Amino acid sequence: MRKEIKSSVPADNEIILGILNDSKDILNRLYKTYFPMVLQLVLNNNGNEDDAKDVFQESVIVLYNKVKSGNFELNSKLKTFIYSVCRRLWLKRLNAQSRNVRNVEDFSEFIPVEDDLEKHEEKDRQFHLMEQALKQLGEPCKTIIEDYYLQNRSMQEISEKFGYTNADNAKTQKYKCLQRLKKIFFQS
Repeated sequence: MRKEIKSSVPADNEIILGILNDSKDILNRLYKTYFPMVLQLVLNNNGNEDDAKDVFQESVIVLYNKVKSGNFELNSKLKTFIYSVCRRLWLKRLNAQSRNVRNVEDFSEFIPVEDDLEKHEEKDRQFHLMEQALKQLGEPCKTIIEDYYLQNRSMQEISEKFGYTNADNAKTQKYKCLQRLKKIFFQS
């Protein structure tokens, strides 16, 4: 029985095509996928959830208008594009509201976009490597790890599923599986 990890994150080209085809489903997935990142950005920089919603909505409108204009060229990941637009919009709003008597440039110390983007891209790369390592892991380890970490199943449930005598034995097997996964992951 093969299970694969399915990504709920739509591909960049899916989003672009979805916008071109006026797909409400793609716009909903766009919101679910990227809003948490924008919310964190705004909350960490003197904003609230309503501010984040406004900024995110504006960035989606910018993306929508650029795609619909027909001359949109994506030179980075869509996630990077959205983050950059939101960051600029939020900095402009902070400056306009004069929450602090600073120039917009002064906020760059609080929102170092390059560092954040590098961290996001590194996390994406690490998740991809982990997905590849899980595919190589083999059974029953792959399913045990997926059941525990992705499906949030208890060690007792896993013990019963695989026929271990008790949850402690299942826990020991999970530990061995994690060691194998680490070995595969760090060889990548």
